[in-house]
Formats: sequence, structure tokens, C-alpha cells
Amino acid sequence: MEKYSVIGLMSGTSGDGLDIAHCIFSKEDNWQYEILKCETIEFPGKLRSELMNAHKLDSLDLMALDINLGRWMGEQVKVFCEKMEDKPLAVCSHGHTIFHQPENGFSLQIGDGWWLAQKSELPAITNFRMKDISLGGQGAPLVPLGDELLFKNFDFCLNLGGISNISMDQGGRRVAFDCTPFNGLLNAYARKLGSDYDQDGLWARSGNSDRDLLEKLNSIAYYQKSGAKSLGREDLERDFFPLIEESGLPEKDVLATLVEHFAIRISEDIKSHHQGDQPSILLTGGGAYNKFFVQRLSFHLEEKCEIVLPESELIEFKEALIFGFLGVLKMRGEPNCLASVTGAKEDSCGGTWHDYRPS
Repeated sequence: MEKYSVIGLMSGTSGDGLDIAHCIFSKEDNWQYEILKCETIEFPGKLRSELMNAHKLDSLDLMALDINLGRWMGEQVKVFCEKMEDKPLAVCSHGHTIFHQPENGFSLQIGDGWWLAQKSELPAITNFRMKDISLGGQGAPLVPLGDELLFKNFDFCLNLGGISNISMDQGGRRVAFDCTPFNGLLNAYARKLGSDYDQDGLWARSGNSDRDLLEKLNSIAYYQKSGAKSLGREDLERDFFPLIEESGLPEKDVLATLVEHFAIRISEDIKSHHQGDQPSILLTGGGAYNKFFVQRLSFHLEEKCEIVLPESELIEFKEALIFGFLGVLKMRGEPNCLASVTGAKEDSCGGTWHDYRPS
């Protein structure tokens, strides 16, 4: 049996903080995982503000933020690892997405890998998207290979982060795509009501879904695309926020309408990819705690589904877990990105390796 001890890092577009997971992966016949320790570390106020507005920075300030984030992440990993009995083989980081424009040949995740390696005192693997994009793919979503090898017992793996994405097996091949925005929109309007997020979806539940806005959201061009597709912050700013702002609705009504919109679109994605009854859906990401959304999703699926909410550790750290796993596959020289998911011309082994050299 082969075993790999690694650190996985995830910084999502919703800007909640840095997810750190120390994981063990082992392979005999199939891959197995264990999360030994995990933690979410909030970004310091100034750093969080800079990250949330990074797309507005000039090139010099963005480069400085890239370095500062890599340095800060490395420092957090070093503190996280200090009490461990075993030293991980590497730290594997998704980075913080600033731009995602695969149609233009790039996607930028900051958090400099060299500084991450030096400050964590571990080799670092970063930049998982660009090889796939260079091969004609979307560079996203990347998690489905982990779904395929670690969570194959579920018909669907649905992750509700800043953006919602789903993966499933279709005729022996893994298929996945971004479904809708999610917390990237919901949290923006929760903050206007004085909180970082809508606890349990209570504000959305108390609001009224607006038919006119709902129709406009459901008609956005992204939903007419088929096959490999992905969403970025740019899509939210161009296609979603203007419609919401033009509606003039109170924040609670906006939240109610968004939840209904997400439930409709995601349920349609599930029904179009599953012909039988009672599909099993593994639900993870921060949006899994939105009880109102879960109820509306079940309603639109006509309650003919099994929505599985795992332990909170997996809900909150599945993406960090899988980026650790993608790093293990990189170390083994095995594919960690699927062309069937991204639309690239072939599977690939992405990621950039950064050595650590003690001073």
C-alpha cells in the first residue's frame, strides 16, 4: 500500500478564508483518504479587502498581493504543521482566483508558490489550471477527478461554494461543469443586511421570490451552453449583478429569488443527467448549510432524490482535501485533470512544483 501525507489549501471566490487540511491518501486497489486535521483561517482585514478588490488593482499592486498572499499562506501552514508528528510531503494550493477567462487562454490564481514553499518549509504545488487551458480546456472544474476516485458511490457530487458545480458519471466517463453562481451572489446581499452570510437561508426564507427577476436570471445566456463550461467573477459582474441591481428589490427578496433560481437551474441539471428515481447527491461546500436552498432543491426534484449531507468536516474541507489529492497525482505523474470535464484535447497532469531549500 502506498501512502501520501500532504496539506491541501483552498481559498474560494467567496473570500471566507483559507481552508487547510492535512490528509493521508493511500492506494491499494482503490484510493482511500483520511482527514487528520483541518482548519479555516480568516483572512486579516486588510488582506481580505485587497483580495475582494484584486481585480481592480494595477499590475504592480496585483503582483505585490500575489507575493503577500503566498507569504501569508506559507506562514499559516507552518504554524498549522508545527504540532504534527509527521512532516507532510508537500503543500498543494488552489490559490485565490482573480481572473478566469479560458476563452482568452488564461486563468489567474494568486498566492505565489515560491513564497508558499519558503514560508511553510515544504515543497509547494500550485497553478493547477493553466496546463489544461493550454490544451484547449476550461481549466475548471478541477474537483471532479477527486469525485471520480474518492466518491464514486454517489450519482452526483454537488459543491456549493462561491460558484456551484456538479459532477457525475455518464456512460463510464466523468462529466462536470459549473451550474450557477452561489455564495458569490448570496453573500454579497447578506453583507448588505449586516452578516457575511445568510444563516440557514433564514433571510431568503422570509423574502418573496420575484417572478420578473427570476425569469431574467433563468434566461441568462450561460444556461444555453452545453458541454464543458465554467463561471468566473467576470460572469457574475457582467451578467448577474446588473440584473439584480436593476430590479430594485429589497435584499431579502433578492436572496429569496436567487435561492429559487439556483434550485431551479441545478434541479434541471440533475434531471437532465439522470433518468432513474432517487439519485444520490453528495452535497458539500458552505452552501450546504443553507437549509432553505436544500428544501427548495428537493422540492424542484419532486423529492425523488437522496440528498446526502456528510459530516461538517467533509462539507467544509472537501475542496482542500481534493487539491491535496491532485497534488499527490502530480507527484505520481498521473492525470489530475479530465478532458471529459474541461473540454481539453486530452487528459493532463497539471501543477507547478516549487522546491523548498532551507536557508
